[in-house]
Amino acid sequence: MSYEIAKFIHLTGVVMLMGNITVTAIWKYFADRTNSPVVLAFAQKLVTYTDWSMTFWGVLLLMGGGYLMVFFAGWPLTQHWLLWSQLLFVIAGLIWLLVLVPIQVRQARLTTTFSDHDVGDQYRNLSRRWLTWGLISTVPLLAATWLMIAKPSSGLY
Repeated sequence: MSYEIAKFIHLTGVVMLMGNITVTAIWKYFADRTNSPVVLAFAQKLVTYTDWSMTFWGVLLLMGGGYLMVFFAGWPLTQHWLLWSQLLFVIAGLIWLLVLVPIQVRQARLTTTFSDHDVGDQYRNLSRRWLTWGLISTVPLLAATWLMIAKPSSGLY
């Protein structure tokens, strides 16, 4: 029963993390296309809120549940699929912390400088970078998700 609870916690974290990063990218992309200072300021505020309420807590649940599953199942952390999954997760996390969060902070600060009719080229350029790096950071998460499901015994399969 403990393993099943840990798995539930882990999967809840996966759903929160993957769901939030996917939905946020989609609605922010469409908000950016409006070029409306009011819409973009609101969207940028929501990016920050959802990162703290969904991404951050999703990561904690994902990691906590995952390591509990490893403990209850008696898996060594050196198993091929576990090592690769953790490495891919760290890569995605570093992109988020070192690239995406600083962009989000700069964009949030820029929202206070919007004119009534324009958001400025700097904000638009940062939005393109945020979307590009957000998509890049999703690739290792998808690969880690596949490894968690497939649990290949060696190699990439």
